[in-house]
Amino acid sequence: MAGNPHPPKVALVTGASRGAGKGIALALGAAGMTVYVTGRSLEHSLGRLKDVALPGTLHETAAEVSRSGGRGIALACDHGDDAQVRAVFDHIEREAGGLDILVNNAASIHDSLIDPGGFWEKPLALADILDVGLRSAYVASYYAAPLMVRAGRGLIAFTSSFGASCYMHGPAYGAQKVGLDKFAADMAVDLAAHDVAAVSLWLGPQLTERTEVAGRARPEQYEAFLKQAETPQFNGRVIHALACDPQLMELSGQTLISAELAVRYGITEAGGRAPPSYREMLGSPRIPHPAKVM
Repeated sequence: MAGNPHPPKVALVTGASRGAGKGIALALGAAGMTVYVTGRSLEHSLGRLKDVALPGTLHETAAEVSRSGGRGIALACDHGDDAQVRAVFDHIEREAGGLDILVNNAASIHDSLIDPGGFWEKPLALADILDVGLRSAYVASYYAAPLMVRAGRGLIAFTSSFGASCYMHGPAYGAQKVGLDKFAADMAVDLAAHDVAAVSLWLGPQLTERTEVAGRARPEQYEAFLKQAETPQFNGRVIHALACDPQLMELSGQTLISAELAVRYGITEAGGRAPPSYREMLGSPRIPHPAKVM
């Protein structure tokens, strides 16, 4: 595979205080990139899962990115506030001059997400993921697109999941994931003429601070999955390889399974472990119809 004549240098990962966003940022930093990270936990962690505090701040993530070989820059941002999101992109444009990769990862995850019961029996706030998680990804992409179009290259990636296909954590969570897949498909149509790609990635179970707590609370549900789970860094390496792929535009608009992409790029976890694809168990990505109604 020929090298990319314009390897990515600047990335933004939203929702990177901890979890998948943090690991993805670390992997991009290890590839030598300047990585901007956003979130609300600037100096003190705001993450909790019920009565358990979750570690992680933006400054800690940025420092780890720099230690990994990149340059980490923390930008406080509430992705429910459009003005704050615009300010992030204005800052990146002034300081870095452009943006090569946007990873839309920020999402409002409610404590009751994995609790048993019907959606009407849980807090209405579970629907907040349709604001910070779906709408927020549209807003970030809206401000990223002009920077990438101007440069004539770039990658907008959405962290989605098999919950877009099967029942997973209820209707709000599923709708958010379906929406991200559709964003990638339709944004790719608008961006195609500018050599800017948009893809949605179905991540497998992630080894994060949150899933560690959930796994301890409900081992019967999560133990088997977590034994084969992916590290967020694994997915960051996949995203970097995707951005460097000279055939990236052929993949634009698609919903891709991260574990399957890893095979394409020869990426494994430590010790050569290859996380499985759950296509047969949980479903396949939707294939968009080629019709375009303008």
